[in-house]
Amino acid sequence: MHVFPRYAAKDPAQAVELVRRNPFALVVSTVDGVPVATHVPVILEGGVLEGGALLGHMARANPHWRSFESEPEVLVVFSGPHGYVSPTVYATDPAVPTWDYAAVHVTGRVELLDDALDVVERTVTALESLRSPSWEPTPASRDRFAALLPGVVAFRVHVHTEKSMFKLSQDIDAERYARVRASFAAENPRLADLMDGS
Repeated sequence: MHVFPRYAAKDPAQAVELVRRNPFALVVSTVDGVPVATHVPVILEGGVLEGGALLGHMARANPHWRSFESEPEVLVVFSGPHGYVSPTVYATDPAVPTWDYAAVHVTGRVELLDDALDVVERTVTALESLRSPSWEPTPASRDRFAALLPGVVAFRVHVHTEKSMFKLSQDIDAERYARVRASFAAENPRLADLMDGS
């Protein structure tokens, strides 16, 4: 991903937070020279991206995981809130439309893991921590997870690089910025919240 310096995360914690709050990622690798991508839940293991690790799982029926057996480099894409900015929001002329968004791309070496149950349970724990009230698995739920395990493949990505873009109308004056933020507050509150922290 090309990153314009003015849109890069000001603090690595911004990228970490985006990954934690938007764990439905796109995992991309090449198979016989052809790009292959799968949308799967991926969580951060620990508190850093570069030099850290990600955990994920996918359906065993998806042949994409077989390419992980050779521990190739993969790209994992996390997309945060995004939205169209209409020139009508600016209330100035001339003006052109744009798109505000946040995204984090990481690359790293992927390895297959034997303990899919651990990865699934850790994924559930991470995702439930974002909810209120959160769900606590019962013994019957754990039994159901165990029954599904033959159909699941787990993996870990050892992250080498992280690139992030937080394009949030930083390049306009304060008055127009406030209009864009107010517009998103009405129709896309998560993006408006992200603008508050930019």
